[in-house]
Amino acid sequence: MNSPNQTLDINQIKTYLPHRYPLLLVDRVLNWESGKSITAIKNVTINEEFFNGHFPNKPVMPGVLTIEALAQTAALLSFLTEGRKPDENTVVYFLGIDKARFRRPVEPGDQIKLQVEIVRVVRGIWKYKAVASVDGELAVEAEFMCTMRDAVTPGAPADASPSA
Repeated sequence: MNSPNQTLDINQIKTYLPHRYPLLLVDRVLNWESGKSITAIKNVTINEEFFNGHFPNKPVMPGVLTIEALAQTAALLSFLTEGRKPDENTVVYFLGIDKARFRRPVEPGDQIKLQVEIVRVVRGIWKYKAVASVDGELAVEAEFMCTMRDAVTPGAPADASPSA
């Protein structure tokens, strides 16, 4: 069991997540506790690719990318809880997203605080409660389920989409 308040920098995060620019959406882990929760941050800059088209006159980070940042944070927590790093064949799949609510826009210059807690784990299905906030103000909240599978071996849920 790991103690709380362990941090991870971007280089450590990259050993757990296969994502790379422009889809690596977690910049730093502030703290985590195995089997319980994790807090991370995403620094949002005007240089993000999606701002070229969403929206050029009023740049707003797409809400679905904030959900993805939360999912990546959850995947980190799952790998840290299991005490292992994924190999190149491990993929985390979304199984469902519930109660997603978008409360405020995320704009260039914002720093998103990503907080995820494990609700339960049953037969390889991880359920999480997640909240993204900016300056203490709720931006996005959701509950979601994911599973980890070997990308080369059959058995990935047919209706699941790759994420985190």
